[in-house]
Formats: sequence, structure tokens, C-alpha cells
Amino acid sequence: MLMLHPSLLLKRSSFAKLAKRRELFKRAAKYDAEYKAAALNEIRLRRQAKSEGNYYVPAQEKLVFVVRIRGINNIAPKPRKVLQLLRLLQINNGVFLRLNKATTEMLQLIQPYVTYGYPNMKTIRGLIYKRGYAKVNKQRIPISDNSVIEKSLGKYNIICVEDLIHEIATVGPHFKQASNFLWPFKLSNPNNMWKERKFLHFIEGGDTGNRENFINNLVQSMN
Repeated sequence: MLMLHPSLLLKRSSFAKLAKRRELFKRAAKYDAEYKAAALNEIRLRRQAKSEGNYYVPAQEKLVFVVRIRGINNIAPKPRKVLQLLRLLQINNGVFLRLNKATTEMLQLIQPYVTYGYPNMKTIRGLIYKRGYAKVNKQRIPISDNSVIEKSLGKYNIICVEDLIHEIATVGPHFKQASNFLWPFKLSNPNNMWKERKFLHFIEGGDTGNRENFINNLVQSMN
């Protein structure tokens, strides 16, 4: 059996690491271009609709971020079960959720106990980079480097933090695996953000239910 000299092995290892870094850089640049193109296209469509005297209707949202804001007292069995299914076990726990008919119905059931809305890229990136922990063998593991992601999600071609952010933000084909990989976010109490009548619906001057894009101000204050 041919034995390679240690210096040659070290050189090969260095080349492999360099190639990996280049690949990750390329991916990040590709995603950045994709996000910018999508934002510019949105602006173009709005302007086009305005110039033609029409009202621009954005595409239906596919992603929500849900935060639990109420404790366990007097919860009926059905909402309690839904909160468990969504892994919202404690106050200020948050999760990303694909928006479809089934999850919309679930959100209706737990509306008095949560607030939710449509996270933007700044919110998604901030949460994953600052508060992101992985669920590995039922353990809460810090995402200290990309290898943690690659070991669990490499088979889905998700090998780094930017891949993970992209999969969540675009609600990609492996969103379920990416979302389940992330341990529910543990957020801080927001500074003076809760309303006096917190447990009313957001549109009634409270905090529960769908706050659409206003979720971003809240989550960024809790991050």
C-alpha cells in the first residue's frame, strides 16, 4: 500500500479546504444576486402596475415566522396539541413555518397564543446567524461552523449557513428538513413592544395573530 508523505497530505488538505471556501463564496454570491434580482423585479412590477393605472397584488406569502406569546394556563387540548406539533413549547419560542391550507388552519386554532407574520431577509438572516441552533440527535447544538450543517443536511445539498438561509427564505424543496434541523428559536422579551392589551388581536390594538410585515420590527427587537 502506497503511503503518502505527511507534507503531501497536508497540501492536499489545504487545496480541498480552499476549493470548499471558493464553492461557498460562489454560492453566497449567487444567492445574493438572486435576492437582488427578486427585489428589483418587485419594484418593476409595482411601477408597471402604477403606470397602467392598476393595483399591484404581490404573490401570496409562502413563509411565516411564528412566536409564542402566551403561557400554558387554560389552554384547550386542541390548541395545546398544535403548539406542541409546531414545537412552540415556551413563551418567546419562534419557528419558521411554510404557509399552506393546513398550517393556516393550525394558526387559526392557536391565534390567541401566538403572533406571526412574513419575515424579510434581514430577519431570517439575523435569527439564523445570532440565535440559530441545530437539532442533532435530539440535542441542541450551536451552529459553530458549516460542518454541523453539512453532516445533517449535506444529502439535500445544504452545506453552509447561506444554503440554510436560502432554503428557508425561498421555502425550497427541502424546507421541511431545513426547518426541523433548526432548534426552535429562544427569543428575548422585546423592549416596550408589547401592547397594554397584549392578548387582543393585533388589528384590535393587541399583539396576537397575524401582523404581516410588522413581525420584522418585533422579531428584530427580540433577537
